[in-house]
Amino acid sequence: MSFAKQQIDYALGDGGRSFVCGYGNNPPVQPHHRGSSCPDRPQVCDWQTGYNNPGANYQTLTGALVGGPNQNDEFEDRRDDYVRNEVATDYNAGFQSTLAILVANNI
Repeated sequence: MSFAKQQIDYALGDGGRSFVCGYGNNPPVQPHHRGSSCPDRPQVCDWQTGYNNPGANYQTLTGALVGGPNQNDEFEDRRDDYVRNEVATDYNAGFQSTLAILVANNI
């Protein structure tokens, strides 16, 4: 359990920045996620108003884990870097499940 907690703590910001949208120190604001890039839900989102916006995404995906840093612990919060900034169900499922286990065990 201590390794799981260490990994969760790192994702939440113990390493200096959070990799969870809307949470912790300096969280990602440009996740590679179409819905959060759209300015006026439910309007059609296109490349100009969403993907190529130089600023933060218009919608915050609170609680969503992005891909995270590379093997050298480097991370750039860039929407076009789908490897590090994509929000995907495979690792978010593991992240949320691990959080649930830690909370259930008061860790």
